[in-house]
Amino acid sequence: MNSFRTAVEARDIDAMIALLAPDVVFTSPVVFKPYQGRAITGAILRGVLRVFEDFRYVREIADGDDHALIFEATVGGKAITGCDFLHFGADGLIDDFMVMVRPLSAANALAEAMGAQFDQIAKDAAASTP
Repeated sequence: MNSFRTAVEARDIDAMIALLAPDVVFTSPVVFKPYQGRAITGAILRGVLRVFEDFRYVREIADGDDHALIFEATVGGKAITGCDFLHFGADGLIDDFMVMVRPLSAANALAEAMGAQFDQIAKDAAASTP
């Protein structure tokens, strides 16, 4: 089991953020343009912790520096299945983080829930930027 999964399952946001490379690229399942940087990605992860209910990883696939963590959760009363695709750089930090989710109704619920978090996410990102 990788260290990111351990941090997520413990809901340890500080440990999650510590595993992100400073220039991590985060690709959201509901926003076209990727986000770049530890501050915004960490703030998004904080938001996700607020909106996902009953989150659990159900499977992990690893191939060298690439990991796929399949999860299930509930968002706004909708069951969601998704996958965190992580790439770990030579320094052991996550430098590429892409999330995909299904079905569409749950992806829409996630987009709505995360949209409601936008102001707090922006504040969190600004507060953690040096």
